[in-house]
Amino acid sequence: MSAPRALRDIGSRDDLDVLLRRFYEAAFADRLIGPFFTEVAGTDLEVHLPRIADFWERALLRGAEYRRDAFAPHAALHSVRPLTAAHFGRWTQLWRAAVDGLHQGPLAERAKEQGERIAVALLRRLEGRDASTDAPEGQGGFVPLAALRLRSAA
Repeated sequence: MSAPRALRDIGSRDDLDVLLRRFYEAAFADRLIGPFFTEVAGTDLEVHLPRIADFWERALLRGAEYRRDAFAPHAALHSVRPLTAAHFGRWTQLWRAAVDGLHQGPLAERAKEQGERIAVALLRRLEGRDASTDAPEGQGGFVPLAALRLRSAA
């Protein structure tokens, strides 16, 4: 039996491309959140991947330009079919699993933390809550209960 291979940290745009393809393939196939991509938004993965890779490259590697409004497409989806904590929790679970399956290190940890912060911020905005005012003092980045339940079930 061979030893498990050591995972390396996220270090390049190529790493992000592989990670995002793995994540979105799982997300598209997921019973809970997949319909948002396939039915509601009609997402073309080949069009979406370069855009979202720009976002994550900017967030993690400080490399690409990303000047899009990340909230607007989520608000449009929410207006057609409401996005809930369960949806964002599942997104978070799949994102963490994709990262953990491919990478280990400081940037991988930052990717998971950033994903959770984004999920919480989007959910709060969609619900009309201001993320900066209703978090208890010193607890700025909580994870929705649905994410905790889903993560513990994995």
